[in-house]
Amino acid sequence: MNSGGARAVAADGSPDAPAVGTPGGAERARKARRYARLRPGDRVAVVAPSGPAEPARLEAGCAVLRDLGLDVVVGKHALDRVNLGPAGPVRGDWHRLAGTDADRAADLQAAWCDPRVRAVVCARGGYGATRVLDRLDWDALHAATEASVASGGGPKILHGSSDITALHGAFGTRLETTTSFGPMPAGVVADLDPAAPDASLDALRTALFGGAAVLPGTRTLRPGRAEGPLTGGTLSLLAAVLGTPYAPPPAAGRIVFLEDVTEAPYRIDRMLVQLLQAGWFDGAAGFALGSWKDCGDPAELDAVFAARLGPLGVPILAGIPAGHGPRQHTLELGAPAVLHAPAPPGHDPAHPHPAVPDTGALTLEAPPGGAR
Repeated sequence: MNSGGARAVAADGSPDAPAVGTPGGAERARKARRYARLRPGDRVAVVAPSGPAEPARLEAGCAVLRDLGLDVVVGKHALDRVNLGPAGPVRGDWHRLAGTDADRAADLQAAWCDPRVRAVVCARGGYGATRVLDRLDWDALHAATEASVASGGGPKILHGSSDITALHGAFGTRLETTTSFGPMPAGVVADLDPAAPDASLDALRTALFGGAAVLPGTRTLRPGRAEGPLTGGTLSLLAAVLGTPYAPPPAAGRIVFLEDVTEAPYRIDRMLVQLLQAGWFDGAAGFALGSWKDCGDPAELDAVFAARLGPLGVPILAGIPAGHGPRQHTLELGAPAVLHAPAPPGHDPAHPHPAVPDTGALTLEAPPGGAR
């Protein structure tokens, strides 16, 4: 597969289906450099750019990372707590952040610019990542990235999900590197047992240390097949950064992953309309829909997605085990991906009555090999 291009194949499998995208989309896709995979003994820095972590959960999650063979260090302000407004006594009944905007940005930047650190892992989501974007020295972050590449190690990893979507878009665009969207130490990772089989842990290990990822779907909302770099993240954060200097490039030529939590169907509809009206979805190659925990009636959500995204005429696969929820697989945003959304049994002339219905999948290519 050409990692720099993107194409969609019609549901009938026509070999000459037109390319999906807009001029320049393929060129932009080529700029994303795959982050360097980790090795046992590599140092990872856990920082909190958003909400504060519970100390016990953060330590439990860091212990899981250590059991994976990683050398884990924690940012200076990861356990700090401040409220949203001016400095003052912290109120527990008000929303809290993991330190001031300046402190959270400083921890993130120090970790990224430290040549000893191979991955920056965000402790948890919540709220606050958008507030650190203006506080980061992007020239310094870019210089650190280029130094990492020049050393032969390749770009380091930024890992996190949910509110961290704001950072994924900015890092991916400004530093021209792929990033890792998945479970975080003070979240689901804290509940994992490295000694017990677990799909979320296996997927995290694969994303960090190397290997192809295959995420099965559960249902097709619009059949077809698409190829292109993966983009997206948590829907509410994509809408929040739209129109700012930190928004990811439009989805032309890309497969769009979307998920969210505790958003009513009408609010999801409103955010989709916002992105549609802004033209952000124009030319998208396909859509992979993850978990929508506590987002209302799943049937209503499917109807919303079919109504809003269906007219774009590209494949839509739902039920990807990623996002919020009990199963949180890890996705490499910016990486080459293939989306297969099969037609229902009886619709596909090549396989009218399969013994086992094909649920489809989102597949991420394994990175190229080579020693670091």
